[in-house]
Amino acid sequence: MDVVLLLHSGWLLPLLALLVTLDGPFPVVPSEPLLMTASAVAIGSNDVPMAFGLLAAALVGSIVGDHLLFALGRTSRRVAVPGDGGIARWVRRNVVGRPAVTIVGARFVPGGRLVSTTAAGRYGLGLRRFVPCSLVSSALWACYMMSVGLLLGPLTGGDPLRGLVAGMVMGGLSAGAFALVTRLRARRRAKAERRESRPLVQVG
Repeated sequence: MDVVLLLHSGWLLPLLALLVTLDGPFPVVPSEPLLMTASAVAIGSNDVPMAFGLLAAALVGSIVGDHLLFALGRTSRRVAVPGDGGIARWVRRNVVGRPAVTIVGARFVPGGRLVSTTAAGRYGLGLRRFVPCSLVSSALWACYMMSVGLLLGPLTGGDPLRGLVAGMVMGGLSAGAFALVTRLRARRRAKAERRESRPLVQVG
């Protein structure tokens, strides 16, 4: 199986860094399932050097991708911040005033990295303020992915096939959980807006 061969290939780390970089402008790139699978296999087989290599590749790819998106938003004022849902509105309101909270928080929401880093450049956040936010969000995300691998490692026992299945299942569950939370928040917000829009009943 090609994925099994990749997990034991010398191309794994540079390919992972490239995929994490591309995951910024193209969120459909499967960087997270690959990282979770590879980390589960590395941790399950007690391959400590590979685990640290995966962490470094994920961190580098995330930082590089963040800066590419920031530069895109900053150099072209005509580039619109993608998305029109709740996360996009929240980012637009807070990215300049609370960049750390916004960029770190959005990093764990599907598509949030693309929206927040582009908005940081688009709405004039200074590079000196953006860099530490990108470093922190990238480090937290990479550690989170490796923690998932730590959780899945004993279940896979270092078997690449089981690691692949576990990574895909975990990625699906994470995406489903985020989608459910987003839908519930949107429904609650819609109910609140309907209540506020109701006309007041005048007595007498």
